[in-house]
Amino acid sequence: MNFNDAKIRCEDLLKIIEQHNKNYYVDANPVISDFEYDLLVMELDAIEKKFPQLQTLDSPTQRIGSDINNEFVQIRHKYPMLSLGNTYSENDLKDFDQRVRKIIGDNFEYVCELKFDGVSISLIYKNGILQQAVTRGDGEKGDDVTTNIRTIRNIPLKIHNNFPEEFEIRGEIFMPHSSFERLNKERTDTGETLFANPRNATAGTIKLQNSSQVAKRELDCFLYYLLGETLPHTTHYDNLQEAVKWGFPISENIKKCQSINEVFEYINYWDTERKKLPYDTDGVVIKVNNLEQQEELGVTAKSPRWAIAYKFKAEQAVTELLSVDFQVGRTGAITPVANLNPVQLAGTTVKRASLHNQEQINILDIRIGDMVIVEKGGEIIPKIVGVDKSHRNSDSKPFEYITHCPECGTKLEREESEAKHFCSNENGCHPQIVGKIEHFISRKAMAIDGLGIETIELLYKNNLINNIADLYDLKKEQLLPLERIAEKSAENIIKSIDDSRNIEFSRVLFAIGIRFVGETTAKKIVEVLNSVDKIMAANEDELLQIDEIGERIAQSIINYFSNQKNQEIIQRLRRAGLQFEAKETNEKISDKLKGMSFVVSGTFTSPREELKKIIEQHGGKNVSAISASTTYLLSGEKSGQMKIDKANKLNVKIIDENQFNEIINK
Repeated sequence: MNFNDAKIRCEDLLKIIEQHNKNYYVDANPVISDFEYDLLVMELDAIEKKFPQLQTLDSPTQRIGSDINNEFVQIRHKYPMLSLGNTYSENDLKDFDQRVRKIIGDNFEYVCELKFDGVSISLIYKNGILQQAVTRGDGEKGDDVTTNIRTIRNIPLKIHNNFPEEFEIRGEIFMPHSSFERLNKERTDTGETLFANPRNATAGTIKLQNSSQVAKRELDCFLYYLLGETLPHTTHYDNLQEAVKWGFPISENIKKCQSINEVFEYINYWDTERKKLPYDTDGVVIKVNNLEQQEELGVTAKSPRWAIAYKFKAEQAVTELLSVDFQVGRTGAITPVANLNPVQLAGTTVKRASLHNQEQINILDIRIGDMVIVEKGGEIIPKIVGVDKSHRNSDSKPFEYITHCPECGTKLEREESEAKHFCSNENGCHPQIVGKIEHFISRKAMAIDGLGIETIELLYKNNLINNIADLYDLKKEQLLPLERIAEKSAENIIKSIDDSRNIEFSRVLFAIGIRFVGETTAKKIVEVLNSVDKIMAANEDELLQIDEIGERIAQSIINYFSNQKNQEIIQRLRRAGLQFEAKETNEKISDKLKGMSFVVSGTFTSPREELKKIIEQHGGKNVSAISASTTYLLSGEKSGQMKIDKANKLNVKIIDENQFNEIINK
C-alpha cells in the first residue's frame, strides 16, 4: 500500500468508525459486531503505524468513544476511565508479554479475569458509604447514574471492616440471561421492540429516568478494579480479595498466572466453559498484578500498557443475499446495505449487513442470490466476510453499483481521494437535509431535547424547517397543531432550542456540519481562531498551521464558508444569538514549571490528582514513567521503591511535597 492508497483508506475508516462509536456509546444501538469493529480499528492502527503522518489526535485509535446522556448530571472522573487494547490473536498476547518483560523484567505475575459483556461503571465510596456511581462516558467525564445503580442488589450501599477513607471500585453492570429473557417476553406481550442482546438491554436500562423501572429489570454486577490513595495491598489480586471481605461482588473466576502459557490455559478453558455461565462474557482480561509494576508500565492516551483483553472468536453462518439497499447520509455519502435471508446467529436473527462501499463489494465479488458468510459477536448487524461460490448460480451477474442518488436522482460523484460515492445535492436531497438537522441537535453538538428523528421529519414534512437556522424561528403555536406534539412537549422543545444559545463556540462549530470537522478538530480550531469571523477570513496556509489540520480539512472549511447559502445560515444563527466566539479561560496560573516534567508517586496531604493539576496550571507536564529527561520525582508516603531506585539510577532529583510547594511559591 502506497501513501495515497493509505490516505484514502484511512479517511474512509475514520468516518466509518466515528459513526459506529456514536451508534455504540451515544445511542446504545450498535449496528456491527465487536469483532467487526475491532478489525476496523486494528486496520486503521496498522495504517497509522506504517504512515505516522496520517495519525491524528482525534483518531479512534487514540481516543475513547462516549456514552454521555445529557439527561444526567456529568461528573469528571478523578482517575480517567481508559479502555483496554483488544486482540483476537495469541501471537498478539505473546507480543504483549514480551513488551511487559522488556520494561519490568521477568519477575512478575498476571491476573486473568473474564471480560463481562455489559456497561462499565465506577463506584465512589467515602467513609464506607456509596456516594456516586458514574458511567465511563468519554473517559474524562461520565453520567451520574447513582440513583439507578443503588437499585442493583449486590452493590453494597454501605461497607464495614477496615476500608480506606475514600476509594473507587470499578466494574461491569450486566443483565443475566434469565432477566433478559423475562424482559423480552414482557416486551413481546406489550408489542414493544425487543432488545437485541443483554448488553443493549443493560445500556438502555442504566439510562432510564425512573429508577423503579431499573429495579424491576434485575441487573447484576461484578467489580474488578480498586483505585485510591491508600489501598490496603500492593497487588491487584490481593486488593480484590480484600474487597470481597468488604462485601463487594467480585467474580470467583479470577486466577493468578505465572507465565503466558498459563494465561493460554485459562483462555482455552473459558472459551468452552463460558457458554455454561448465566451471563454473557466475550473474552478474557489479562493484567500485571503488582501495582508498582503497573505504574512503571504506564498508559497510552487511551489504554493501560499493563493490561490487554483477549476477545473470543465470533460465530459465523451462511445465508442468501436477497437484495442491496442504498442509504444516503447527511454528508451525501452513499452506503450499500445487504438484505439477507433471516438467519439465527449468536442468539439473534440477522437480516441486514453494511457493505460499506463499491470497493468492498468488488473485493468480495458479491452478487444477488449468493450464499454469503456472515459473522457477528452478538450484535444486530454483522459483517459479510466471504461468499460460498460453490452455490452460485451459473447465470449470476456481477453486481452493478448505482449511478444516481436513490432519493433525489442526482448523478453520484466520487473523488479520487474518496472511498464512497456522494450525492452533491445537499440542499435538495431529503436525507441530507434531515441528517444535517439531526446532527445539529445531537448531544455532542447543540443538545436540543425533544427533537427526535420522527419529529424532525414531521417538521420538515410540514415545511416548518428546511435547514438548521429555521429551528430558531419556530414558535410553540406552530408545533401544537402537529400530530403527537402536546402543549408540554412543544414548550420543552422551544425551551431546549432557547437554551442551546448558550452552547460554547467549539460545539457550535462542530454542530453546523462542516465535512471532516469532528468534535476534537473543532476544539483545535477554536483554540487558535477564537471566532467565526477569524475562521471565515483564514486562508489555507493559516488553517494548515493549526494542529491536526491537513489540506483536506482546510479545503473543506474554505469550501463551506465560501458557499453563499452557508454564509446566510451562519448570519441567521448569529442573529439568533448562538455563540460564535470563544470565551477566555483562566486555567493557567503561571509558567514557573514550563519545560519541567514530573512523576508523582505515593500519598500526600493533598490528593495526588490535585498536585497533578497544579503542575499543569503552572506550565509543567505530568508523565507516568521516569526517564533520563524527567525533571523531578515528586515522592510522598508509600512511594514506589522501583520509582525511587530508577530516579537515583538516572540522577533524577527526588523532592517531597514541601519542596514542591517551595518551588511553586517562589
